[in-house]
Amino acid sequence: MAIDLRTVSITPLRQTFGHLARRMGADKPASRYMEATMDLQPVENYHYRPTWEPQYEIFDTRRTAITMKDWYALKDPRQYYYGAWTLARGKMQEVAEGDFDLVDELGLAAAYPAAGKEQALKVFLPLRHVAWASNLNKAFVSSYGYGIAISQATCYASMDQLGVAQYVSRLGLACNDLDALAAAKTAWLEGAEWQELRRYVEDLMVEKDWFEVLVAQDFALEGLLYPLIYERFNEKLNADYSPVFSMLTRFQREWFGETSKWLDAVLKATAADNPENKAQLAAWIGKWRERALVALKPVAVLAFGDEAEAILGELADNLNARAAKAGIAL
Repeated sequence: MAIDLRTVSITPLRQTFGHLARRMGADKPASRYMEATMDLQPVENYHYRPTWEPQYEIFDTRRTAITMKDWYALKDPRQYYYGAWTLARGKMQEVAEGDFDLVDELGLAAAYPAAGKEQALKVFLPLRHVAWASNLNKAFVSSYGYGIAISQATCYASMDQLGVAQYVSRLGLACNDLDALAAAKTAWLEGAEWQELRRYVEDLMVEKDWFEVLVAQDFALEGLLYPLIYERFNEKLNADYSPVFSMLTRFQREWFGETSKWLDAVLKATAADNPENKAQLAAWIGKWRERALVALKPVAVLAFGDEAEAILGELADNLNARAAKAGIAL
């Protein structure tokens, strides 16, 4: 008996969901990111108002001074929905795990000069508390932000900061120095050089405007902190000793480089929406940048000594250039 196999092409009645077709202006296929993001937040028929803030709806544009004609203009250029984000972070984690395994297998941390190790651990380890605070502040933005485009991206960034905190802790464990982890906690709570930075992140925990928290935490603070410590300080350690700590902090550098592109795109779209947004962003960045410079100066002195002020000045200029590229003149 002969079997005749044929290919049958079935044309779908429509290419995408109705709300996407209405937004995109045509019935054409949408990316997975668009399907998982656009217009998914409820906008009507809420069951109740928050009992802790009954003046607002659950999702309310009045929770920030920023206004947008379309909150879904704050799209993520990385196209991260949950599946894409987990795959990307899984690859980054594989690389990081390989670095930690290599350092352990070759005994590189154990062979690191004692003076360099002591200096590195004093600077790096308290930053796990900064990452934990960043996790909380980003979670606040995700909880109260308006529109899935911004809230899902900040949710992923919040979880990334848990990873950063864990990798900083593992850095201490890789050096077999449990005492250094305990000393880092004491330094964070009591050390004079860390109190301005601690005050900065804890003050953000009681800020009410979620967009201001995003600007202060992600742009003003981390826009200075990550280049200062995970780039410049690593370069100093590499020159003075060896690149071991650069290997153990690869995740942080790659995360910052990737996330900066998303944040800059958000600020650019926000500033372009209306002049009031641009003025508000400039005011927030100016305010929190100055506070961040004050908070980071003692840490920079701890890491760089007499060179700290010059390095911070250069990084502040770079941050201003990022703002200008997003259309925000400071």
